[in-house]
Amino acid sequence: MAMTSQMSCSSMSNHTKERVTMAKVTLENFYSNLISQHEEREMRQQKLEKVMNQEGLGDEEKRIRRSEHARKETEFLRLKRTRLGLEDFESLKVIGRGAFGEVRLVQKKDTGHVYAMKILRKADMLEKEQVGHIRAERDILVEADSLWVVKMFYSFQDKMNLYLLMEFLPGGDMMTLLMKKDTLTEEATQFYIAETVLAIDSIHQLGFIHRDIKPDNLLLDSRGHVKLSDFGLCTGLKKAHRTEFYRNFNHSLPSDFTFQNMNSKRKAETWKRNRRQLAFSTVGTPDYIAPEVFMQNGYNKLCDWWSLGVIMYEILIGYPPFCSETPQETYRKVMNWRETLTFPPEVPISEKAKDLILRFCCESEYRIGAVGVEEIKTNPFFEGVYYDHISIYRIAHTDTICVALSSPTVSLTRIRLLSITESECPRGIAVCQKLSTIQNRSTPDR
Repeated sequence: MAMTSQMSCSSMSNHTKERVTMAKVTLENFYSNLISQHEEREMRQQKLEKVMNQEGLGDEEKRIRRSEHARKETEFLRLKRTRLGLEDFESLKVIGRGAFGEVRLVQKKDTGHVYAMKILRKADMLEKEQVGHIRAERDILVEADSLWVVKMFYSFQDKMNLYLLMEFLPGGDMMTLLMKKDTLTEEATQFYIAETVLAIDSIHQLGFIHRDIKPDNLLLDSRGHVKLSDFGLCTGLKKAHRTEFYRNFNHSLPSDFTFQNMNSKRKAETWKRNRRQLAFSTVGTPDYIAPEVFMQNGYNKLCDWWSLGVIMYEILIGYPPFCSETPQETYRKVMNWRETLTFPPEVPISEKAKDLILRFCCESEYRIGAVGVEEIKTNPFFEGVYYDHISIYRIAHTDTICVALSSPTVSLTRIRLLSITESECPRGIAVCQKLSTIQNRSTPDR
C-alpha cells in the first residue's frame, strides 16, 4: 500500500503537487483558525467575568454586560464571514511605495472608516519567493492584539494583488521624523526607545523575532506613540539579510573608508540624501542588521536589540554608526563593529546613552536583554520612565497634526493630516495640536 502511494505521488505532475499542497495548507489553516477562534472567544469570556468580579457588579449589571458581550461576539463573527473586495473601498491617496507594491489611504464605503491599504503584487512576490513571508506578516498582524503593533482589520485578494487593511497612523514613521529633525533630544530619545523596547518585547512574547527593526518600521500615531510594522521580513527575506548576497565580499576592512574623513555634519547630509532611496530598494540597507544574522550560524531574538541600539545611535548622532556609501562597505563595518563603532566627539551625548548603545551593540551572548527585558527597562538611561503609564505620555513632532476625534469618518478634503496649519484644520470633528516638547508625564492626554 505504501509502495503504491509513493508511486502515485511520484507520477503526479508539478501542477498537481502544487494543488495538493495548497489544499493541504488550506485545510490546515481552516481547522487551525476554528480552534484559535474558539480559544480566543473563551479567553474573552473569562476576561469579562474576571473584570466584572473585580468591579463587584450585581447580578443584573452582569447580565447586561454579558448580553452586550454576546452581541459584540456575534457581530464580530458576522464581520469575519463578510467577503470584501476592492469595490468596498474608496482610494483617497497613495501614502507610501515599496519594492513590491504601495500603501494607499482608503475609506470603507459603508462605514466611512479610514484604513491604510497595503497592496502587494502577486507576480513580484512569487518571482522573489516571498509568499511565505507575506503569510508570516499577515499571521503576526492577526495574532498580535497589542498596543504596540499596527492592527490589521481585513485581508483579501484578487487575481493580481494581495490586500492588507491596517489601521492608519497619521504620525508617519521614525525615518521621516529623523530626516526632518536630524537628531532628537535625549529626553525624546528616552521616550521613543522605551516605547520601542516594549513594542519589541510584545512580539518576542508571541514567539516572533522581527529581524528588520529600523526607523522605517517604527510608525507613529497621532500622539507620537510607537507601533511596529512590516513583519514580512521575520524570516530574513531581503537580499540584505542573506549571507549569499555578501558571499564575494571580504569581511576585512579596506585601508581607507569613504566616510572616514567626513565630519558628522557631512556624514548626516550624505546619509539623508541616500536614505529614502534605500528604503524603496529590494536590497535595502544592512545598517541595522546584527552581525550574527549575516553569519547565519545561529541567532535569536537578541538580534532585534542590536538593531534598536543602532537606531538609538542614529537618533542622537544623526546617522547610524556603520553608514557608508555602499551596502558592501556598510556590511564590512558591521562585521568589524569593534573597530568601527565609535562616537564623534563633535556630537556630545551622555555617558548613560553611550553605555546603553554599547550594551545593545556588542557580542550577542553579552548583549543587554539576554536575561530578559527587565534588564533593559531598568537601565540607568531609562531613569524616570514609568512603563505602566507610558501610553499617557504626550510627545509629537513639531509639525501641527490634525487628529480626528469624534468619528473615524472623514472626507477626502480632510485627509491632510500632516504638516497643516491651524487655519486648515476642519472644525467640528478635529482638533489641532501644536506639540513641540514633551508634556508633563503626569498629565494624561485629553
